[in-house]
Amino acid sequence: MEFGLRLQGKPRKEREDTAREYLSKVDLADFADAYPDELSGGMQQRVAIARTLAMRRPIVLMDEPFGALDAQTRADMQQMLIQLWEEEKNTIIFVTHDITEALLLADRVIVFSPRPARILRDMTVPFGPERPPGIVHKPEFVQCAEMLRQLLQKRRQGEEPKVVPSALPGGASDELQ
Repeated sequence: MEFGLRLQGKPRKEREDTAREYLSKVDLADFADAYPDELSGGMQQRVAIARTLAMRRPIVLMDEPFGALDAQTRADMQQMLIQLWEEEKNTIIFVTHDITEALLLADRVIVFSPRPARILRDMTVPFGPERPPGIVHKPEFVQCAEMLRQLLQKRRQGEEPKVVPSALPGGASDELQ
């Protein structure tokens, strides 16, 4: 938990205090002395997030951090990440292949082409920072998710998606033809 803080040259007491603070933020204070093999996959992922955020970097990259988790743990982790982001206010670049996850967590979704990577879509997510329970069933959420699915489907089929302006709810900027 303290490794990154040690690399930053933080004194031992500060490292320990910061590690305890962030373990508490991810609800693992009771496991401060546990070894990795004593933690579940979700717990290990929370430690990784706590270790990263404890370094207090302005930009954090998370590459598929919840990909190997079961659905319930994944949902819990998404909520925890939103709460931590609200406290920390850093920029999180979150890589995912899950459209629903992208729309639930992001303010902005960027879709890339296959190699060589190009930006196919840079979309501002048309929902405010609050994502109320059941949002995935709301028409505007479903419409945004379907637009992204169509874009990815065309990309998989090797078609060059054509982007044209549209009027999606809340200001999402594009629609495929």
